Amino acid sequence: MAGASRAHAMRKRKFAARGGAELQFTELGFGAAPLGNMYRPLTEKEARATLDTAWNIGCRYYDTAPLYGLGLSETRLNGFLRAKPRDSYLISTKVGRLLELSTPEQRTRRDQFFEVPARTERFDYSYDGVMRSLEFSLERLGLDHIDIVYAHDVDTFTHGSKEAADQRIKELMSGGYKALLKLRDSGAIKAFGAGVNEWEIAEQLARAGDFDVFLLAGRYTLLEQEALESFLPYCVEKKIGVVIGGPFNSGILATGPRPGAYYNYKPAPKTILDRVANIQAICVKHKVKLAEAALRFAVSHPAIVSVIPGGQKPSEVRRNGEMLSVKIPAALWRDLKAAGLMRADAPTPR
Repeated sequence: MAGASRAHAMRKRKFAARGGAELQFTELGFGAAPLGNMYRPLTEKEARATLDTAWNIGCRYYDTAPLYGLGLSETRLNGFLRAKPRDSYLISTKVGRLLELSTPEQRTRRDQFFEVPARTERFDYSYDGVMRSLEFSLERLGLDHIDIVYAHDVDTFTHGSKEAADQRIKELMSGGYKALLKLRDSGAIKAFGAGVNEWEIAEQLARAGDFDVFLLAGRYTLLEQEALESFLPYCVEKKIGVVIGGPFNSGILATGPRPGAYYNYKPAPKTILDRVANIQAICVKHKVKLAEAALRFAVSHPAIVSVIPGGQKPSEVRRNGEMLSVKIPAALWRDLKAAGLMRADAPTPR
């Protein structure tokens, strides 16, 4: 009964897509990369227990991608969601990579995903590539339509340079974008956008096409608010939704500034460690955990429709739900701004 009570209390945010569909996000979503045996293998029992916990605390938005476990994440979601009414949840996946058969020795990302199918990834943002990618995802997920599709990783972080990212964006806008428009018009998807690691790329795409929603990883957090310069105001103006991934900046806003803490997928430099230590000191003063403030902050902007922290274990998923429900004193945000640790124009939770 406790699970049912928490599920009922999970806040929802309605969002109208360009094609006319109304999407209802839960404030807390479930990022399904860990289901792809990211960094450590999960048994089927462990994966299902984590998903059951997410459902029981009220999560009804699930984000996955072909990349996650080279298809394994999508396949595991298939078995879990099959018994759920199709209109009771939202699911998003991604396009831009095609998975191709390989030998186990040649498979991609052997240091990131463990005990997964032998596949190599090939970037393809063309019209045909997007159509093929979505067809494969529909098969792995066992669905006849997908709510949201993101063009995955058309950014400098992934492709190594601004020139390479621009080339991929050109490929997307001249090909895959047209496929996404057709898919939305046909009802095969309800909305589309891009999942990227840089707000500048998200804004470039938002201004270039008719996108519904963006998944922005790690670039609007308690530690970083540069997206307020122009991207987030533009999203409010154009009624574009934003999902926040990586609200803990790869870990440091969850663990605190301990030695070896991760920021942006790497050990944090001293400047970041020092800044997080100062943020944490103000949180301690107000008897708030750093991770609680980080998670609550991540859904405070009016453009944001959901936040999707990772969770490999039921305990981690349950903790995310509990942290998001913690009421943060307004004085904490005022003190962070007064100390220059948060932008003065950053919206704070009400």
